[in-house]
Amino acid sequence: MSKKRVVVSGINGFVGHHLTRELVKNNVSVIGVGHEPELQPDIKELVDDYYSQDLASSWPDTGEVDGVINLAGLAAVGPSFDNPQKYIEINSSIVTNLCEYYQQKKRRPRIIIISSGAIYSPNQPMPIPEDGEIGYTSPYAVSKVLTENQIMYYRQRGLDCVVARPFNHIGPGQAKGFILPDFYDRISSTTDSTIKVGNVDTRRDYTDVRDIAKAYTKMILAPELKSPIYNVCSGKSLSGQEILEILKSKMGRDSISFEIDQSLVRPTDIPEIVGDSSLLQNEINWYPEINIDQTVSDFVQSKKE
Repeated sequence: MSKKRVVVSGINGFVGHHLTRELVKNNVSVIGVGHEPELQPDIKELVDDYYSQDLASSWPDTGEVDGVINLAGLAAVGPSFDNPQKYIEINSSIVTNLCEYYQQKKRRPRIIIISSGAIYSPNQPMPIPEDGEIGYTSPYAVSKVLTENQIMYYRQRGLDCVVARPFNHIGPGQAKGFILPDFYDRISSTTDSTIKVGNVDTRRDYTDVRDIAKAYTKMILAPELKSPIYNVCSGKSLSGQEILEILKSKMGRDSISFEIDQSLVRPTDIPEIVGDSSLLQNEINWYPEINIDQTVSDFVQSKKE
């Protein structure tokens, strides 16, 4: 039986590395698409084809494939406040170019668009299922709601488009701009006994990136997906301070204390958000397997390698 061919756009990013490994482990031929001229060295040998492309301008000619997982786009919430229109335009343009390209193909692939659990309103009962109330707490969230609306349009035009709404994910290989690597950098670069942080009381639903990669792989390979939208999350929340305490322990820096820097506090920070992924669990038997202690430990180890 021939291998399934799956396109991973944004392949050079944090999730792309882990997803590539998971797909290859499942006997999938991976076609990478990225903005960078070349593939990152650690996944180069795993990818069968690579296209360097500005996806906000056009989609590369990948030919007929079995699936597309779109990780490409602007992903960090914080910087979206400084460049709101940029987030909206780039994230939306990528989806348009992707779907218009495969709309013309005789054999249409399943397309998984990565949205975010950050689009939900915090003012509702937790955990939040897929039909929960949508909130508009950042330009990033606004851009993701827009891409979801685009997907519903292309579903009506006959494309097998599905939305994944991952909540916060962390793990080895994550770059600055997110809670775990930012805390790590502040702890490792200070000679003082105190670091400056933002609001560490906020609670988020964290899932290991390797579990996220397993979810996307199961989704793209499933014979059928019954719903247009799936949450991908752990179903429980942790505060920033809890993450920080685990990290301090793994780094051997338990004596470090922290103080709040108001410039690091986001203007519309949500107190708590937790998702319900029972739809995905029941349909394709996906469950998060890696606990937070292991995730942080593996992250710290990856920084030493």
